[in-house]
Amino acid sequence: MLHLLLDPLQYDFMQRSLIVAAIVGVLCAVVGSYLMVQRLALLGDAISHSVMPGLAIAFAVGVNIFLGAFISGVVSAVLIALIRTRSPIKEDTAMGIVSSAFFAFGITLITVIQKDNKVDLTHFLFGNILGVSWDDVVSTLVIAAIVVVVTVLLFKELQFYTFDPAGAQAAGLPVNLLNFGLMILIALTIVASLKVVGVILVLALLVTPGATAYLLVTRLHQMMLLGAAISLIASLSGIYLSFYYDLPSGPAVVMVAAGLFCLSFLFSPRHGLLTHPQAIAAPSPLWQEVKGMLARFKR
Repeated sequence: MLHLLLDPLQYDFMQRSLIVAAIVGVLCAVVGSYLMVQRLALLGDAISHSVMPGLAIAFAVGVNIFLGAFISGVVSAVLIALIRTRSPIKEDTAMGIVSSAFFAFGITLITVIQKDNKVDLTHFLFGNILGVSWDDVVSTLVIAAIVVVVTVLLFKELQFYTFDPAGAQAAGLPVNLLNFGLMILIALTIVASLKVVGVILVLALLVTPGATAYLLVTRLHQMMLLGAAISLIASLSGIYLSFYYDLPSGPAVVMVAAGLFCLSFLFSPRHGLLTHPQAIAAPSPLWQEVKGMLARFKR
């Protein structure tokens, strides 16, 4: 059994992959906890899709793709905030407009670049963690350090704003700056996660570990810590599955994370579908409505 864990470590690319997976797993769980509590999963999805033009342009001009993706993500966040604050359009609609436009533009740029350069850029969509370099490891570590330090320094403020935005504003906190700062943290986390799961699947790694932890614990810091552990297990397990069974690394990581969520959903001591007495005894509202409609038809 032990050799299954140690044998892949003799390969340099597996060492790099596991390091990056561990860093990104912890990072996504920490930032994703805020997204889940604020019910802003769509924001993470919007920013993740919006980094595509930055990736393509950075690749075309020969600069660091992390920088291009970050700039593109921040620009999309600014546009979402601008549309939301300067028009009657709601935030979710603004996210849909901006993310779809950016994503379409990015796919168009990638298609044009691939025609001219004969290179395959689809790994931006689904991740290619087995191809990370030591430079990628260093870049990911720097981004993670920045995000974690900012999160620790502003933990109380972000927690107050997350659970009670109106109260935070009444207390004099700069809620708009906190909101924009959270968007930047999300953008940085997405950029760091690109090599692991890619643009398409990064949202799953952002919200699934936090949601799994949410079913098991009650406090935000507990959710972050447990979510980080769950995300770490999912990331490392996904890499090993990818190595041994020749699976795409990003989907493998996400499938493990989804499997852990299913276990939590079924067996959580407080909310488990199979372990919580009320969950078993109480019929679902949907089933009650279906029974009511059937009863009407019988009359």
